[in-house]
Amino acid sequence: MPIKSYLAHPETGQKEVLMKALSKIDHCDVIPAENKELLIVVTDTDNKTDDEKVKESIEAIESLKLLAMVSGFNTPKNK
Repeated sequence: MPIKSYLAHPETGQKEVLMKALSKIDHCDVIPAENKELLIVVTDTDNKTDDEKVKESIEAIESLKLLAMVSGFNTPKNK
């Protein structure tokens, strides 16, 4: 189960637009920074394929200026 965290930098004045777009993506949680024009994004997917799809969906958002991964790890799935 890949779990990753990112810093999402919006285009100027687009923080709310970006937050709404990110909130619509499955496996994606969004936390707005209180003192910066910045969003914290955490993704939690079941496999590498889903992880790539989520990342591609995020990168396709027009109000996104820059996406920087902060941390990522893969936890084994319990059977």
